[in-house]
Amino acid sequence: MDRWLGAALDYIPRWLEFQMRQTELPGCSVAIAQRGRILLERAFGHADLARGVPLTPGHWFRVASHSKSFTAAGIMRLREQGKLKLDDTAGRFVRDLHPIVARATIAQLLSHSAGLVRDGWDAGQWQDRRPFRSAEELRTDLKLAPVIEGNTRFKYSNHGYGLAGLVIEAITGEPYRSWIKREIVDRVGLEETEPDVPLPRGTPVARGHSSKQPLGRRAVIPGDNPTHALASATGFVSTAADLARFFNQLSPGARGSVISLASRREMIRRQWREPHSSFERYYGLGIISGTLGDWDWFGHAGGFQGYITRTATLPAQDLTVSVLTNSADGLAHPWLDGVVHILRCFAKHGAPPRKLADWRGRWWSLWGAVDLVPTGNKVFVTTPAFLNPFLDASELEVTGRDRGRIALAGGFASHGEQTRLMRAGRGRVTELWLGGAKLLPEAAVAREMAARYEKRKR
Repeated sequence: MDRWLGAALDYIPRWLEFQMRQTELPGCSVAIAQRGRILLERAFGHADLARGVPLTPGHWFRVASHSKSFTAAGIMRLREQGKLKLDDTAGRFVRDLHPIVARATIAQLLSHSAGLVRDGWDAGQWQDRRPFRSAEELRTDLKLAPVIEGNTRFKYSNHGYGLAGLVIEAITGEPYRSWIKREIVDRVGLEETEPDVPLPRGTPVARGHSSKQPLGRRAVIPGDNPTHALASATGFVSTAADLARFFNQLSPGARGSVISLASRREMIRRQWREPHSSFERYYGLGIISGTLGDWDWFGHAGGFQGYITRTATLPAQDLTVSVLTNSADGLAHPWLDGVVHILRCFAKHGAPPRKLADWRGRWWSLWGAVDLVPTGNKVFVTTPAFLNPFLDASELEVTGRDRGRIALAGGFASHGEQTRLMRAGRGRVTELWLGGAKLLPEAAVAREMAARYEKRKR
């Protein structure tokens, strides 16, 4: 493992821990894999707020639309076996479809370009007002015409992936769940993943949670409802580590994979740009992709009742990051981006030398916390409250054991001023001075604030 990567992996949990404290979200699980090996696996918060159950890396989450990447990999495996072609029509395998739906190709289903309805004409399953559709109900919906003309734009459709699941069943003669488990999940070696509930007895499950509004408190959402015929679109249950393993082996540079290099390249190829969005994102075959800074990524995300999850592979770095949250307002998307920003910074500047060992750690004032983060020969003053902690971070040049200068800072900050460390007995650092501002450990600032402000209330 590169030294810069080890330094980044040291800071990522400290940043996420602060984010969890600040946002007071129920729980977050994170895993990072490289070359098929898990490098980082941590969990924060609770699996069930009502019962006070701490979240562990072993807790399983409803990972929803991550399921589509598994389904697409299954289709590509059948293609490699000569059992279908991407330009085959759905009607070749599944009967009683609307004539236009029947002409939709497998590639259109996997790339969300068949023009199909997203969730049917009653999408109450996403509000827990009705069960997910049975195969019969799904087939009834698929007898209706598409919403828009096919192959004209990216239009997300869970029903399209439900139809892809029916195609798999028609070709294999098996239930989707058993075939995809054996041919994809088990072949990858995933031991903490199932295509749908119910789960094996004793499986630790992270419960979902609502946001605080409109109840004024978080409701616990069991997350134990089966998705039936929509398992191929949204049924999967997994852990951050298993998702990191799965998406890592989809990288073109992976040493081994459940599908061929050609199939992996076809899955991640950018086929449709997401229209009407502030984000530059693309869809391939069961894969979302984009670029963050100068790093390309591909992966998927998921939203289930009470869960927001996201996984991204960085193919040039052969890294995969998975961030799972168990609340409807979970920050899996910006937190994953934040992790990538941290990785990019360390990759650019390198690991710090030992001489900067004391120029690290979290320091507090009335205005909150900053982190000293040494990388290469400089020290960043990051803001852990930011979704990108390195955003506009000041940079320190260390000129001595306890002395330095603010070499780069914003115009409203203390650019060019001195910085210093103050020590107590046995050389322990007890104060950080940035220009004229004194920062202290958290407990010291807490005592100072209590004495100054709470005393006035008495």
